[in-house]
Amino acid sequence: MAEPEIRELRYFRAVAEDLNITRAAERLGIAQPPLSRAIRQLEHRLGVELFDRSGPRLVLTDAGETLLKESGPVLEALDSAVRRTQRAGRVSHGPVVTAKPGVATELLHRVVGELRRDGELPGIEILVSGFGEQAAMVRDGRADVALVSLPFDPRGLECEALYTEPRVAALPAGHELAEREVLEVADLIGFPAPRWNGASDGDYNYWSAEPKAPIDGPVVHDTSQLLEVIAFGQAIALVPRSMALRNLRPEVVYRPVVGAEPYEMLVVWPAGSRSPEIAHFVEAAVRHSTEPPAVP
Repeated sequence: MAEPEIRELRYFRAVAEDLNITRAAERLGIAQPPLSRAIRQLEHRLGVELFDRSGPRLVLTDAGETLLKESGPVLEALDSAVRRTQRAGRVSHGPVVTAKPGVATELLHRVVGELRRDGELPGIEILVSGFGEQAAMVRDGRADVALVSLPFDPRGLECEALYTEPRVAALPAGHELAEREVLEVADLIGFPAPRWNGASDGDYNYWSAEPKAPIDGPVVHDTSQLLEVIAFGQAIALVPRSMALRNLRPEVVYRPVVGAEPYEMLVVWPAGSRSPEIAHFVEAAVRHSTEPPAVP
């Protein structure tokens, strides 16, 4: 059996995601006839039908569903290998490290400062990323190592836990729950929770503490927006205690929550990596994780 070409797999995924040849061709920037021929050629190579064409619209067959699921990690690994190979070919290069603003970047400042002072990783590159991007950036090769917080997708990654801290409820001043000194997770159920842009349902449940179907609050993109939403009484949220201590303001109050999952930060890198640069970074991150997050 002839092996499928990478180009054919990319074409297949575009059609499988749109279930429409015309839209997929537009997205790929090619004409419809050659795209249709490429899909037929892929089916011929594999000896299976990937699409059911008998109805008014395309439908994936069982074989097509399987290929859609299995081809994603293959193409992701290829893209990652290309990016890492190109970076390794530079005359001067170091690991690319990413983290989101806040507790993670504070730890990152300490780690990078030590490594640069000691001359271990003079070429280290920093990428400040957004909510939930870090694990995917390591998987697809945009970064070599990342500081991430739970929850995240661990596929293709190795990790080392750095530290945990309690989470507290962030409430608008005057909220009925703010009158109590200590809350329980069940107390938060029934109130709107902010939805982080791009967050999965699992992320939403974690940040809202609602085990099932949280009530949607406004979509937020960063901590500043999150706090304004809470201050205006549009939602409540669970946040790391150190974040609460950094963001004291009269319009928002914080209360401990018994039973809330703690905030946990980890350092992650590609599974199977033997890079000494990544190892140096991980060792430094573990050393510095013994220090509590700095607060005013």
